[in-house]
Amino acid sequence: MGICVVVYSQRPGGRPGRAPVVDEPFVGIVTSEGIQRDLFSIKSTGVSTAPVREAADAFLAGLNDDQRKRTVFPVDDTEWRQWDNRHRSPRQGVGFDEMSEAQRKLAFEMIGQSLSAKGLKKTKDIMKLNGTLAELANNFDEYGEWLYWVTIMGEPSKTEPWGWQLDGHHLVINYFVLGDQVVMSPVFMGSEPIEAKGGKFKGTIVMQDEQNKGLALMQSLTDEQRSKAIVMQNKDGNNNLTEAYKDNVVLDYAGIAGSELSDEQKKGLLNLIEEYVGNMRPDHAKVRMSEVQEHLDETYFAWIGGTTDQSVYYYRVHSPVILIEFDHQRRVAPFRTAEPTRDHIHTVIRTPNGNDYGKDLLRQHYHDHDHSHPHSH
Repeated sequence: MGICVVVYSQRPGGRPGRAPVVDEPFVGIVTSEGIQRDLFSIKSTGVSTAPVREAADAFLAGLNDDQRKRTVFPVDDTEWRQWDNRHRSPRQGVGFDEMSEAQRKLAFEMIGQSLSAKGLKKTKDIMKLNGTLAELANNFDEYGEWLYWVTIMGEPSKTEPWGWQLDGHHLVINYFVLGDQVVMSPVFMGSEPIEAKGGKFKGTIVMQDEQNKGLALMQSLTDEQRSKAIVMQNKDGNNNLTEAYKDNVVLDYAGIAGSELSDEQKKGLLNLIEEYVGNMRPDHAKVRMSEVQEHLDETYFAWIGGTTDQSVYYYRVHSPVILIEFDHQRRVAPFRTAEPTRDHIHTVIRTPNGNDYGKDLLRQHYHDHDHSHPHSH
């Protein structure tokens, strides 16, 4: 079972506006059969995390004392679980809106060393489209390119666990590091609108590959396979299940299993997963994809909605080690719609069975080092 790690919040009494669910013990996404153990282990991947660590040190060095105090939390702080993909949530850490040009550069350098070129571009484009939304809604208090916040958990280290979080509307990245292992989840990426048709960021567009690769996999299925994959024909609302504050969702497998796919279809499934995992630095993505591949036969693909190039839909990829959700959602701003549309997309990536935020690795690390819970800054 391992040692039980007590999670302390940073200050007694919690933070203003915090979600009470954050104080519930962390379990992770599990099926109704309970947690599947021994999926994750502390090991060397042979992929260096030094560039991320050095960039994080440089980012922290570029902050003033007040900013640093607000930005750094203990490695097991509940701050990890405080993220919110919605636009009105109270945030912790240092905001891009208050950073100098130089500080922004250092922040993007840290994020850029952690992600692939594609992942960094996607991150910046989502931020830009939040700027487009501010223009469309004429509301620069609640939306904007720079309304994103960074926190650092723990102290950037070669051997001790640490990580960083980017938190804001439609964009949340949790990035945990232990030695040369990385866990990048939960990650939330989405946008409304998904394309800037005018304004400052005209031409910016996101989430098209996630949308189209999911549909391509769906369209490659035979009629018999489709009848297994499609859990509901009708999509009249929002379907994502594991967004903010859903760390402990009980979710059973649904849809069609990887074992029932042809080799060609399995390639399509891997290609789809790679679209999400490929937001990480390529060598870390490779490590993650080999983990995914080990469980490919027990990776389920489920679908809600239509299957044409005009359809709105939801899909889910779910295995013991990865969970991906894609959802066409109702419009919220600058106007509301009752029907889901292709102009508002949410995606979530998680690591089920207790390893979101690298928590299973953290648990094992404490157990192996058998030290009492280190609670200090």
